[in-house]
Amino acid sequence: MQVRLLSWNVHKCVGGLDRRYDPGRTAAVLAQASPDVVLLQEVAQNGRWYQHHRQVDVLGDALGLPHRSYFVNVRFGPRRGEYGNAILSRLPIASTENIDLTQAGRKARSVLHAELRWPAPAGGSRTLHVFNLHLGLGERERRAQLQQFLQARALLAIHRQTPVLVAGDFNDVYGTLGRRLLEPALFRGPVRPLRTFPAYAPLRALDSLYVRGDLEVRSLVCWRGKGVRFASDHLPLFAELRLRQDS
Repeated sequence: MQVRLLSWNVHKCVGGLDRRYDPGRTAAVLAQASPDVVLLQEVAQNGRWYQHHRQVDVLGDALGLPHRSYFVNVRFGPRRGEYGNAILSRLPIASTENIDLTQAGRKARSVLHAELRWPAPAGGSRTLHVFNLHLGLGERERRAQLQQFLQARALLAIHRQTPVLVAGDFNDVYGTLGRRLLEPALFRGPVRPLRTFPAYAPLRALDSLYVRGDLEVRSLVCWRGKGVRFASDHLPLFAELRLRQDS
């Protein structure tokens, strides 16, 4: 079985160019990729700016993805609402937890972890661990957060052959953070950083995706579907994944 996964900072469903709030536009871009699993950053809820929507459900319902996990990192108040990371999935979510990566004096950041049940060809299922992260704006902050993640109990408890995926908004201005920290921890990433920001003329590889264990990335690209350059300030990353034992 092959799984289609998309990771995207949706900018609270506000356009990067026109600054227009339009969750329908965000959902339409996502639907073009027909994803089985979606990792989203900056997903908002409540607040008059967002018409008091709970975006994780607005987008999940539009995509027909019934299994969801959501955790709020930043809270503003009744006008601007709150936002955080979300995981939407066609695969059942067996368990989920949030790992706090906030550094002293900095904005709240975290990585959202979910255990997905991936049907096995011979029956039963395999566990796929997905970690959806959104790191900070400072270089030292990002490095400390990724080092903290690598020491998290949830990651250390996973067997090295178990399928694991880490993706999201690394805010990695130089596109080197994963290579310096994740690859020594046996994660495999893109040969060349994929430029995702700003969406209308991408110059920086702020977003990335890494795997470990019995998980193979068959393809990894920036998704450039209709309307994507206007729906957010980031481009999405789209990956086709397969368990190595299927090959």
